Amino acid sequence: MVNPPHEAMHHIFRHDLHLFSRLKDVLELPLPAVVEAVVLPNDLTETRPVERRVDTLLRLDSAKDGSLLLAIEAQGKKDPAKPASWAYYVSYLWKKYGLPTALLVVCQDRATAEWAARPVASGPAYMPTLSIRPIVVGPHNMPVITDPAKAGEDLALATLSAITHAGDPDIGAILKALSTALQDVPENVADPIIEFTAQGLGKRPAQDIWRTLVAVDLSFYKSYLSEELREEGRSEGKAEGRAQASADAILVVLEQRGLDVPDAVRARVTGCDDPELLHRWLTRAVTAASAEDIFTDE
Repeated sequence: MVNPPHEAMHHIFRHDLHLFSRLKDVLELPLPAVVEAVVLPNDLTETRPVERRVDTLLRLDSAKDGSLLLAIEAQGKKDPAKPASWAYYVSYLWKKYGLPTALLVVCQDRATAEWAARPVASGPAYMPTLSIRPIVVGPHNMPVITDPAKAGEDLALATLSAITHAGDPDIGAILKALSTALQDVPENVADPIIEFTAQGLGKRPAQDIWRTLVAVDLSFYKSYLSEELREEGRSEGKAEGRAQASADAILVVLEQRGLDVPDAVRARVTGCDDPELLHRWLTRAVTAASAEDIFTDE
Protein backbone atom coordinates (compact mmCIF):
# COMPACT_ATOMS: atom_id res chain seq x y z
CA MET A 1 0.00 0.00 0.00
CA VAL A 2 1.32 3.45 -0.93
CA ASN A 3 2.05 5.61 2.14
CA PRO A 4 3.45 9.13 2.67
CA PRO A 5 7.11 8.06 3.21
CA HIS A 6 6.94 5.96 0.03
CA GLU A 7 5.68 8.95 -1.97
CA ALA A 8 8.22 11.38 -0.53
CA MET A 9 11.20 9.08 -1.20
CA HIS A 10 10.73 9.23 -4.94
CA HIS A 11 8.72 12.47 -5.45
CA ILE A 12 11.68 14.48 -4.14
CA PHE A 13 13.47 13.51 -7.38
CA ARG A 14 10.56 14.94 -9.39
CA HIS A 15 10.62 18.12 -7.34
CA ASP A 16 14.35 18.63 -8.00
CA LEU A 17 15.15 16.97 -11.32
CA HIS A 18 18.90 17.42 -10.88
CA LEU A 19 19.08 15.90 -7.40
CA PHE A 20 20.24 12.52 -8.71
CA SER A 21 23.21 14.10 -10.49
CA ARG A 22 24.31 15.65 -7.20
CA LEU A 23 24.58 12.21 -5.57
CA LYS A 24 27.89 11.58 -7.36
CA ASP A 25 29.93 11.57 -4.14
CA VAL A 26 27.32 9.62 -2.16
CA LEU A 27 27.10 6.85 -4.75
CA GLU A 28 30.77 7.02 -5.79
CA LEU A 29 29.77 6.91 -9.45
CA PRO A 30 30.93 9.03 -12.41
CA LEU A 31 27.46 10.49 -12.95
CA PRO A 32 27.13 12.80 -15.98
CA ALA A 33 26.50 16.51 -15.67
CA VAL A 34 22.86 16.63 -16.72
CA VAL A 35 21.83 19.47 -19.00
CA GLU A 36 18.13 18.70 -18.92
CA ALA A 37 15.92 16.31 -16.94
CA VAL A 38 12.41 15.34 -17.95
CA VAL A 39 9.74 13.48 -15.98
CA LEU A 40 8.32 10.72 -18.18
CA PRO A 41 5.04 8.78 -17.77
CA ASN A 42 5.45 6.12 -15.10
CA ASP A 43 2.80 3.80 -16.53
CA LEU A 44 4.42 0.55 -17.72
CA THR A 45 1.12 -1.21 -18.32
CA GLU A 46 1.01 -3.59 -21.27
CA THR A 47 -1.93 -4.02 -23.64
CA ARG A 48 -2.89 -7.15 -21.74
CA PRO A 49 -4.55 -6.47 -18.37
CA VAL A 50 -1.40 -6.39 -16.22
CA GLU A 51 -0.73 -3.01 -14.65
CA ARG A 52 2.84 -2.11 -13.77
CA ARG A 53 4.00 1.32 -12.66
CA VAL A 54 7.46 2.43 -11.65
CA ASP A 55 7.34 5.03 -8.87
CA THR A 56 9.14 7.80 -10.77
CA LEU A 57 10.71 7.80 -14.23
CA LEU A 58 13.15 10.47 -15.43
CA ARG A 59 15.04 11.02 -18.67
CA LEU A 60 18.39 12.65 -17.98
CA ASP A 61 20.06 14.42 -20.90
CA SER A 62 23.80 15.14 -20.88
CA ALA A 63 25.67 17.15 -23.50
CA LYS A 64 28.66 14.82 -23.19
CA ASP A 65 27.14 11.39 -22.53
CA GLY A 66 23.75 11.59 -24.24
CA SER A 67 20.52 10.51 -22.56
CA LEU A 68 19.66 7.83 -20.04
CA LEU A 69 16.51 6.72 -18.24
CA LEU A 70 16.38 6.62 -14.45
CA ALA A 71 13.66 4.52 -12.83
CA ILE A 72 13.27 5.41 -9.14
CA GLU A 73 11.64 3.03 -6.67
CA ALA A 74 10.88 3.70 -2.99
CA GLN A 75 11.25 0.51 -0.95
CA GLY A 76 10.04 0.33 2.65
CA LYS A 77 10.83 -3.31 3.39
CA LYS A 78 12.25 -6.49 1.90
CA ASP A 79 10.04 -8.02 -0.78
CA PRO A 80 11.22 -11.20 -2.54
CA ALA A 81 8.98 -10.41 -5.52
CA LYS A 82 10.51 -6.99 -6.17
CA PRO A 83 13.72 -7.95 -8.06
CA ALA A 84 11.65 -9.65 -10.77
CA SER A 85 9.47 -6.53 -11.07
CA TRP A 86 12.54 -4.30 -11.21
CA ALA A 87 14.05 -6.47 -13.94
CA TYR A 88 10.81 -6.12 -15.88
CA TYR A 89 10.78 -2.33 -15.49
CA VAL A 90 14.36 -1.98 -16.72
CA SER A 91 14.04 -4.34 -19.68
CA TYR A 92 10.67 -2.85 -20.70
CA LEU A 93 11.97 0.73 -20.57
CA TRP A 94 15.16 -0.21 -22.40
CA LYS A 95 13.08 -1.76 -25.14
CA LYS A 96 10.44 0.99 -25.29
CA TYR A 97 12.77 4.01 -25.34
CA GLY A 98 15.97 2.46 -26.71
CA LEU A 99 18.04 4.26 -24.07
CA PRO A 100 20.42 3.03 -21.35
CA THR A 101 18.28 2.43 -18.28
CA ALA A 102 19.32 2.59 -14.63
CA LEU A 103 17.40 1.79 -11.45
CA LEU A 104 17.66 3.78 -8.20
CA VAL A 105 16.09 2.36 -5.03
CA VAL A 106 15.54 4.64 -2.02
CA CYS A 107 15.31 3.02 1.44
CA GLN A 108 14.88 4.20 5.03
CA ASP A 109 16.61 1.37 6.89
CA ARG A 110 19.99 -0.29 6.45
CA ALA A 111 18.70 -3.87 6.27
CA THR A 112 16.36 -3.08 3.38
CA ALA A 113 19.07 -1.07 1.62
CA GLU A 114 21.58 -3.93 1.86
CA TRP A 115 18.96 -6.38 0.61
CA ALA A 116 18.01 -4.15 -2.33
CA ALA A 117 21.65 -3.69 -3.40
CA ARG A 118 22.33 -7.43 -3.82
CA PRO A 119 22.59 -8.63 -7.43
CA VAL A 120 19.75 -10.99 -8.35
CA ALA A 121 19.71 -13.13 -11.50
CA SER A 122 16.78 -14.70 -13.29
CA GLY A 123 18.62 -17.94 -14.00
CA PRO A 124 20.79 -20.33 -11.97
CA ALA A 125 24.26 -19.27 -10.83
CA TYR A 126 25.97 -20.96 -13.78
CA MET A 127 23.58 -19.30 -16.27
CA PRO A 128 22.37 -15.96 -14.82
CA THR A 129 20.97 -14.62 -18.13
CA LEU A 130 19.26 -11.50 -16.77
CA SER A 131 20.68 -9.78 -13.70
CA ILE A 132 19.42 -6.81 -11.74
CA ARG A 133 21.56 -4.75 -9.36
CA PRO A 134 20.06 -1.39 -8.41
CA ILE A 135 21.90 1.66 -7.19
CA VAL A 136 20.65 2.15 -3.63
CA VAL A 137 20.32 5.30 -1.52
CA GLY A 138 19.65 4.90 2.20
CA PRO A 139 20.94 5.56 5.71
CA HIS A 140 24.11 3.60 4.91
CA ASN A 141 25.40 6.12 2.38
CA MET A 142 23.38 9.35 2.60
CA PRO A 143 25.20 12.18 4.41
CA VAL A 144 23.99 13.21 7.87
CA ILE A 145 23.46 16.95 7.41
CA THR A 146 23.33 18.70 10.79
CA ASP A 147 24.83 22.04 9.74
CA PRO A 148 22.17 24.62 8.74
CA ALA A 149 24.60 26.21 6.29
CA LYS A 150 25.15 22.87 4.54
CA ALA A 151 21.41 22.19 4.54
CA GLY A 152 20.80 25.59 2.98
CA GLU A 153 23.25 24.87 0.15
CA ASP A 154 21.08 22.00 -1.11
CA LEU A 155 17.60 21.85 0.42
CA ALA A 156 16.49 18.85 -1.65
CA LEU A 157 19.56 16.84 -0.60
CA ALA A 158 18.99 17.85 3.04
CA THR A 159 15.38 16.70 2.73
CA LEU A 160 16.46 13.36 1.27
CA SER A 161 18.95 13.06 4.13
CA ALA A 162 16.15 13.61 6.66
CA ILE A 163 13.85 11.11 4.94
CA THR A 164 16.46 8.35 4.67
CA HIS A 165 17.67 8.91 8.25
CA ALA A 166 14.15 9.13 9.71
CA GLY A 167 14.87 6.38 12.23
CA ASP A 168 18.40 7.47 13.20
CA PRO A 169 19.37 8.87 16.63
CA ASP A 170 20.68 12.01 14.85
CA ILE A 171 17.33 12.82 13.23
CA GLY A 172 16.63 15.65 15.67
CA ALA A 173 19.81 17.47 14.68
CA ILE A 174 19.13 16.82 10.98
CA LEU A 175 15.62 18.26 11.20
CA LYS A 176 16.78 21.24 13.24
CA ALA A 177 19.40 22.06 10.60
CA LEU A 178 16.75 21.86 7.87
CA SER A 179 14.20 24.00 9.71
CA THR A 180 16.87 26.61 10.44
CA ALA A 181 17.95 26.68 6.79
CA LEU A 182 14.34 27.13 5.66
CA GLN A 183 14.01 30.35 7.66
CA ASP A 184 16.10 32.15 5.03
CA VAL A 185 14.26 31.05 1.87
CA PRO A 186 11.05 32.26 0.20
CA GLU A 187 7.79 30.60 1.21
CA ASN A 188 7.22 29.05 -2.23
CA VAL A 189 10.61 27.32 -1.93
CA ALA A 190 10.11 26.21 1.68
CA ASP A 191 6.54 24.89 1.34
CA PRO A 192 7.29 21.76 -0.75
CA ILE A 193 10.36 20.97 1.39
CA ILE A 194 8.23 21.18 4.56
CA GLU A 195 5.63 18.86 3.04
CA PHE A 196 8.12 16.33 1.60
CA THR A 197 9.83 16.08 4.97
CA ALA A 198 6.55 15.62 6.82
CA GLN A 199 5.48 12.89 4.38
CA GLY A 200 8.84 11.15 4.44
CA LEU A 201 8.99 10.85 8.22
CA GLY A 202 5.68 8.99 8.28
CA LYS A 203 4.45 7.96 11.73
CA ARG A 204 7.89 7.76 13.30
CA PRO A 205 8.71 9.75 16.48
CA ALA A 206 10.67 12.13 14.23
CA GLN A 207 7.33 13.36 12.85
CA ASP A 208 6.57 14.98 16.23
CA ILE A 209 9.94 16.71 16.21
CA TRP A 210 9.36 18.07 12.72
CA ARG A 211 5.84 19.28 13.48
CA THR A 212 7.16 21.15 16.52
CA LEU A 213 10.03 22.71 14.56
CA VAL A 214 7.62 23.84 11.84
CA ALA A 215 5.32 25.35 14.46
CA VAL A 216 8.14 27.17 16.26
CA ASP A 217 10.84 27.93 13.68
CA LEU A 218 8.62 28.27 10.61
CA SER A 219 5.41 29.64 12.11
CA PHE A 220 5.40 32.52 9.61
CA TYR A 221 4.83 30.14 6.69
CA LYS A 222 1.31 29.32 5.53
CA SER A 223 1.90 25.78 4.26
CA TYR A 224 -0.67 23.04 4.73
CA LEU A 225 1.35 21.55 7.58
CA SER A 226 1.75 24.91 9.32
CA GLU A 227 -1.96 25.61 9.04
CA GLU A 228 -2.75 22.14 10.37
CA LEU A 229 -0.56 22.79 13.41
CA ARG A 230 -2.18 26.15 14.03
CA GLU A 231 -5.62 24.59 13.78
CA GLU A 232 -4.60 21.98 16.34
CA GLY A 233 -3.39 24.79 18.57
CA ARG A 234 -6.71 26.59 18.31
CA SER A 235 -8.73 23.47 19.08
CA GLU A 236 -6.62 22.49 22.10
CA GLY A 237 -5.70 25.92 23.37
CA LYS A 238 -2.87 27.50 21.40
CA ALA A 239 -0.29 27.97 24.17
CA GLU A 240 -1.07 24.70 25.90
CA GLY A 241 -1.06 22.69 22.68
CA ARG A 242 2.24 24.12 21.49
CA ALA A 243 3.89 23.67 24.89
CA GLN A 244 2.79 20.04 25.02
CA ALA A 245 4.07 19.41 21.47
CA SER A 246 7.42 21.02 22.32
CA ALA A 247 7.78 19.01 25.52
CA ASP A 248 6.97 15.79 23.67
CA ALA A 249 9.53 16.63 20.99
CA ILE A 250 12.27 17.25 23.58
CA LEU A 251 11.67 13.88 25.22
CA VAL A 252 11.54 12.11 21.85
CA VAL A 253 14.88 13.62 20.79
CA LEU A 254 16.56 12.59 24.05
CA GLU A 255 15.14 9.06 23.88
CA GLN A 256 15.97 8.64 20.18
CA ARG A 257 19.57 9.59 20.95
CA GLY A 258 19.72 6.81 23.54
CA LEU A 259 20.06 9.13 26.55
CA ASP A 260 18.63 8.21 29.93
CA VAL A 261 15.76 10.56 30.86
CA PRO A 262 15.32 10.68 34.65
CA ASP A 263 11.86 11.30 36.09
CA ALA A 264 12.99 14.69 37.37
CA VAL A 265 13.96 15.81 33.86
CA ARG A 266 10.74 14.44 32.38
CA ALA A 267 8.64 16.23 35.02
CA ARG A 268 10.46 19.55 34.51
CA VAL A 269 10.04 19.40 30.73
CA THR A 270 6.36 18.41 30.74
CA GLY A 271 5.59 20.93 33.46
CA CYS A 272 7.02 23.89 31.54
CA ASP A 273 4.64 26.18 29.63
CA ASP A 274 7.20 28.78 28.46
CA PRO A 275 7.52 28.43 24.62
CA GLU A 276 10.88 30.23 24.44
CA LEU A 277 12.38 28.10 27.20
CA LEU A 278 11.06 24.89 25.63
CA HIS A 279 12.55 25.94 22.30
CA ARG A 280 15.97 26.45 23.91
CA TRP A 281 15.74 23.03 25.54
CA LEU A 282 14.75 21.43 22.22
CA THR A 283 17.73 23.04 20.49
CA ARG A 284 20.08 21.74 23.19
CA ALA A 285 18.48 18.27 23.16
CA VAL A 286 19.93 17.45 19.74
CA THR A 287 23.54 17.74 20.97
CA ALA A 288 23.43 17.45 24.80
CA ALA A 289 25.69 14.82 26.35
CA SER A 290 23.04 13.99 28.95
CA ALA A 291 19.38 14.79 29.50
CA GLU A 292 20.23 17.15 32.39
CA ASP A 293 22.47 19.22 30.10
CA ILE A 294 19.49 20.75 28.33
CA PHE A 295 18.98 22.89 31.46
CA THR A 296 22.46 24.44 31.28
CA ASP A 297 22.47 28.12 32.34
CA GLU A 298 18.78 28.02 33.28
